[in-house]
Amino acid sequence: MNTTPPRFSTGPTRGFTLVEIMIVVVIIGLLAALAIPAIRRSQRSSQNTRVINDFRVFTQAFEIFNTNNGGWPVTAAPGVVPNLPTSITDTLKAASWQSATTIGGLWQWDNSLTSTGTAGICIIGFTCTDEQLQQIDAKLDDGNLSTGNFQKTAANRVILVLEKN
Repeated sequence: MNTTPPRFSTGPTRGFTLVEIMIVVVIIGLLAALAIPAIRRSQRSSQNTRVINDFRVFTQAFEIFNTNNGGWPVTAAPGVVPNLPTSITDTLKAASWQSATTIGGLWQWDNSLTSTGTAGICIIGFTCTDEQLQQIDAKLDDGNLSTGNFQKTAANRVILVLEKN
């Protein structure tokens, strides 16, 4: 019978200690905490740029219509392309007009404005913050949602006025 006690290895062991693993987890968490706000800012900037570009493209299409026809098209429901000639519809990019905006909501042509002007391009049902709308306003107009050509006229509606009273 063998009565010698079992031998335990006293040499170096391989692997990571709990402390080392926790340090790595903390570092990854810090990097994520720094990256997420930057990614959100970049995403918001991209959304703003797309909406601003769409406003400019749509403005151009409606101004061409106004120049060619001596007046604005009639008001259309949100997401509905106004009754326009094919040449103008191509400039308008109807698919973009009918899809949701990058800030949420639908595009609308309104030719029956009262307080802000006589004709304008609206977004109805947006889901972004007022801060984001002010950033868009700063690039399109004066940065104030209560004045100028780009205004917030209701809790869920903004308008870019193309013709003032």
